[in-house]
Amino acid sequence: MAGAAAGLQNRAALQQQLLQRGLVTKAAYSPGYQVIRPDGHLQQRASMGMMGGLGMMGGNPLQSLLALRAPGLDMGNPVIAQLMMQQAMSMSQTGAPQVQKLMGMYPGLANFMEMMKYYAPPPPPPQAHMMGMQVNPLMLAQPAAEEDVEEDDGMGVAETYSDYMPSKLKVGIKHPDQVVETASMSSVEPPDVWYKMDIPDTTIDTGKLSALQLESITYASQQHEHFLPDGTRSGFLIGDGAGVGKGRTIGGIIYENYLKGRKKSIWVSVSNDLKYDAERDLKDIGAGHIQVHFLSKMKYGKINSDLNGNVKKGVLFATYSALIGESSSGQGKYKSRLKQILNWCGDDFDGVIVFDECHRAKNLCPVGSGKPTKTGLTVLELQNRLPKARVVYASATGASEPKNMAYMVRVGIWGKGTPFPEFTDFISAVEKRGVGAMEIVAMDMKLRGMYIARQLSFHGVSFRIEEVPLEEDIKLVYDDSVKLWVDARQKFQEASELINAEKGMKKSMWGQFWSSHQRFFKYLCIAAKVDHAVRLAREAVKTNRCVVIGLQSTGEARTIEQLEKDDGELSDFVSTARGVLESLVEKHFPAPDRNRINKILGISETSKEFKDIINEVTGKTSKRKPVRQAAQRAAKRRYKDIHSDNEEDSDFEMSGESGGEEEEDDAYSSDQSSDFSDISDFDDEDSWGRPKKRGKAKNHKQKNGKGRAENGAKLPPPPRDHVERAQKMKSDLLKNITNLGRKLPPNTLDQLIDELGGPENVAEMTGRKGRVVQSDDGQVIYESRSEADIPLEILNIKEKERFMNSEKDIAIISEAASSGISLQSDRRVKNQRRRVHITLELPWSADRAIQQFGRTHRSNQVNAPEYIFLISELAGERRFASIVAKRLESLGALTHGDRRATESRDLSSFNIDNKYGRMALESAMKTMMGYEHPIVPPPEDYKGDFFADIQNALVGVGMILREDSIYQLDKDYNNLSKFLNRILGMPVELQNRLFKYFTDTLAAIISQAKRTGKYDMGILDLGVGGEGCKRTKTKTWIGKHATGTAKTEIHTVLVERGMSWAEVQEKWAELSGDLEGFYLSHQVRNNKKTAVLAVLEPSATNKKREKNSRMFILYRPNTGMQMKQEAFSELKKKYKKVTPDEAQEHWEEQFKASSHTCSHAYWQGNCRRVNSGLECEIGLRRRTYHILCGLVLNVWAKVEDVLASAPHSHSSTKMQVVRLKTHEGTKLVGTLIPNNLVERLSAVLEEDSTESYEENFTDEDSKDSKDEK
Repeated sequence: MAGAAAGLQNRAALQQQLLQRGLVTKAAYSPGYQVIRPDGHLQQRASMGMMGGLGMMGGNPLQSLLALRAPGLDMGNPVIAQLMMQQAMSMSQTGAPQVQKLMGMYPGLANFMEMMKYYAPPPPPPQAHMMGMQVNPLMLAQPAAEEDVEEDDGMGVAETYSDYMPSKLKVGIKHPDQVVETASMSSVEPPDVWYKMDIPDTTIDTGKLSALQLESITYASQQHEHFLPDGTRSGFLIGDGAGVGKGRTIGGIIYENYLKGRKKSIWVSVSNDLKYDAERDLKDIGAGHIQVHFLSKMKYGKINSDLNGNVKKGVLFATYSALIGESSSGQGKYKSRLKQILNWCGDDFDGVIVFDECHRAKNLCPVGSGKPTKTGLTVLELQNRLPKARVVYASATGASEPKNMAYMVRVGIWGKGTPFPEFTDFISAVEKRGVGAMEIVAMDMKLRGMYIARQLSFHGVSFRIEEVPLEEDIKLVYDDSVKLWVDARQKFQEASELINAEKGMKKSMWGQFWSSHQRFFKYLCIAAKVDHAVRLAREAVKTNRCVVIGLQSTGEARTIEQLEKDDGELSDFVSTARGVLESLVEKHFPAPDRNRINKILGISETSKEFKDIINEVTGKTSKRKPVRQAAQRAAKRRYKDIHSDNEEDSDFEMSGESGGEEEEDDAYSSDQSSDFSDISDFDDEDSWGRPKKRGKAKNHKQKNGKGRAENGAKLPPPPRDHVERAQKMKSDLLKNITNLGRKLPPNTLDQLIDELGGPENVAEMTGRKGRVVQSDDGQVIYESRSEADIPLEILNIKEKERFMNSEKDIAIISEAASSGISLQSDRRVKNQRRRVHITLELPWSADRAIQQFGRTHRSNQVNAPEYIFLISELAGERRFASIVAKRLESLGALTHGDRRATESRDLSSFNIDNKYGRMALESAMKTMMGYEHPIVPPPEDYKGDFFADIQNALVGVGMILREDSIYQLDKDYNNLSKFLNRILGMPVELQNRLFKYFTDTLAAIISQAKRTGKYDMGILDLGVGGEGCKRTKTKTWIGKHATGTAKTEIHTVLVERGMSWAEVQEKWAELSGDLEGFYLSHQVRNNKKTAVLAVLEPSATNKKREKNSRMFILYRPNTGMQMKQEAFSELKKKYKKVTPDEAQEHWEEQFKASSHTCSHAYWQGNCRRVNSGLECEIGLRRRTYHILCGLVLNVWAKVEDVLASAPHSHSSTKMQVVRLKTHEGTKLVGTLIPNNLVERLSAVLEEDSTESYEENFTDEDSKDSKDEK
């Protein structure tokens, strides 16, 4: 070992050897030495004494030390060097601290590592839980390319929409408002129309159904004439966004079938209130005679019997929750709703079944270990039992989330006779093919005539983002809450071990714990914005506008629990956040609650009876169930006068209750396993968290001997002192909650209503039955929402009328109750003032946000609404607001009335819920654990040990597990929604620091992926910088699919993106700003300089910025307009301003060379790809692309095989989806095919086609030559 050390410390000898071998250009100990890379390029490096190579090395450095002193080892030989690096990497892992120590002892080791980076093969991907510092594959990638070689491919991500008009059907009156569809969908045409509608001319001519709606009805009816290969009737998916008039479209499909003699239909939706909308829609289109029957109101028996009023025809309306209803008596032949429906329909039923908002049949094919939900399975069974039914799926997010499509068995994309035998095959195919794959699926479905998706344009709508600063006292309460939750977590953990909690109980307990944790902090975030929202609402009403405030949930369950505790008396508004935590501890803490048993049974704590109960509970958990049920019975008796029961044998629920609180958990994107995702906020389960089934109680046998020892005997009860300790922990925790509870904010909904003038001024459309109000004398009381002459079930409808008739100026809607509700300034109502829609909590998904905004932005409105997003400074709320803002802008909305001039903005930079987000999270979490070297350094201004503090905070929220001083990552550590929910439970400063660190890591990963050419940007636009796209040739193949035939095409497109000197001079002549004009780079490479034209980005906000922050659009000679804009501060660092005469020579030289020379060869003198005999098109101004369009789902697997057969296919198998518009106006969207694979793919397509032909286009596009084969 001493010899090795001596050899390593003889730095001069090693450096001399490197110089002799031509591996460095000057002494490595002097700053700024250069390493000569294997491709001959120089790479600038700092002094070799630095620790540059440390993170690159995952192996045992001792091997490298010993190897270095081996006699006769030629360290300059790249082959030997590569073998050395491989050997070092394959050795056993050494803990990170040990590597650091060795590096300190042997400085020369860093030199060796630094040099070796260029010869090392890529390392194996890091395994999840291996101890010791690992090689981060992202850090081993080729060093950053120099400026200008980094290529944006002339493509940008532009979420663009095109105005929509029916292309094949020319009947009906134009839709009253502007409607758009995505640019990619508008690039394909639906099939020809041959179906003849029976809808009367009067309905069409009077505009009761617009041309748009008639188009949907026609295509749905036409598709229903086809049968799939498995013998079931083909279905249709309506993907129209909110406000396009989906209700009338569905009504029209039902009416069309009614006129054809199919008198029975089923309409399944999310809320009972929508039954009234369904009746209105049918009446509006002239089909008021078709009756709508409430399934929820019916008795369990034959629908067409006297018991249910002999319903023989019409529309059976059901909610998804009613669909799974079962009779509580459990007797008779038709004890379930499904059986009733199937009996009413009969075996040969060929009428319409509509699944409205069908994404609510979620989790039919859940990810991970989850089980399918009962709703999903029932929706599936209904379709399977009625194979001839005409199924219509309606969902605005239907085809954007592939996992939500599991129940869409009638679209014919997977199953018998398709390329995907099972749904899982389809899902894995989509996920494997990257971000643009779902767009390709949607286009394919439109081509086949089974999908249509339009959205209301947001022109005229304005929005703004207002950040609500967190007051210091709120921050203190927040941080105190964090401490309390961390303490609660420890106590739950300890107590469950003390009482020997069984595995099932623990799983249930933690599910409840994290679900409550999530809700608590969300309530806290929302409460911080209430005062600001009240201020905005008052201002809006003063300026003759009316207000809609959107909430995700009501928190009613907490209020009821508080009432139950206080015998119906309240002294103040109930704090929802406090209720969540209190309820969790009281119901789910693993210790029996003495006070509660005592209170319910009315017996003394010292009595023998009480002790017997305690002993029974500690010995056998199931005995607690009757105790809890006794509590529930008591509560029910107490509130019978407030909440009158519905008919005994019907399962009608008020809107919002059925889907309401289940939706609340969904809104909080439950981060626990799916066992808990449907546990409602109305905790109707026993104290161990087992959901209590509605209807007949069943005897559940214990599975797998839960609660038993391995030999089959029952587990012994926990020792008495353990139970006592657990009870002590519980009472301590409840005491702490009471202390903190005094500072926690009240229920958001009650506070909003109170501060905005009480129920007489505010229209409340939610699923709750009662509310807490303050009377004139300041007394706080709980009252039912129902009014003397209005039953609770239609109260929301009545409240909506009051708002629309100007009786009330402010409406508050909860997400659960508001599905499908219309609150726009409708031409048909009295209240036509502008709506100000205030959002207190934004969903993470832009799709869901757009759906929420659909409440106030709909067809036939006088004024477009104004949206205000209220965001706090917590965990990335600003970023989510940006994602939604970008989507709204792309749909045509205005930010503060300023229309952005550049149409193409890079939306991808905001999105984190993708594979790069997951990679960044994985990397950040492993860095916290010390498994990996950090991709980005910790913040410099942080006082303390950043990684250690974050690690401890992550232990507190369960993302890192600690046992006996050993840390390990939670199994779901790379689950993004879980991460975003959990970090809310960290102190304010730490959560913001962690979120910033995570987004910095994400930015680094994306830029690295872009540099190595592996970045999947989703759908890219060719020619967004105004380049000319010319189509030179199209090959077409006609092939069969499940319900007909369609074309598959390969288009050859020539893209010219450079700017000649004459063109750039024209552009320059238009400029007027001092800072605009030509610039030359300071850097000289290969004896050349870069010339660019800088143009000020023309928006008003940009012009107001101070000089250094102003953004500029750059134009280059070889690639024209650049997607990436530069701030002036960056521009002046790299370039100096010059006259046109000084720039001309450099501009013309690069323009001329870029017709045939790639950027690498131009700037560096040679190019590795060209040297290896491959093509390199980086930086060329004229490029040829081959784009596969049309029906591609059927040939997806074959296309992928062809792509995989390419040389170096590991990086090119990704199916890059591109979008372009040729100079003659043709829109094309499809998959990019590498030039060298076109012939092979053509041969494969030829095999599967029934007919094919080729078209060639001249420059004038005057003649098309068409050669039939």
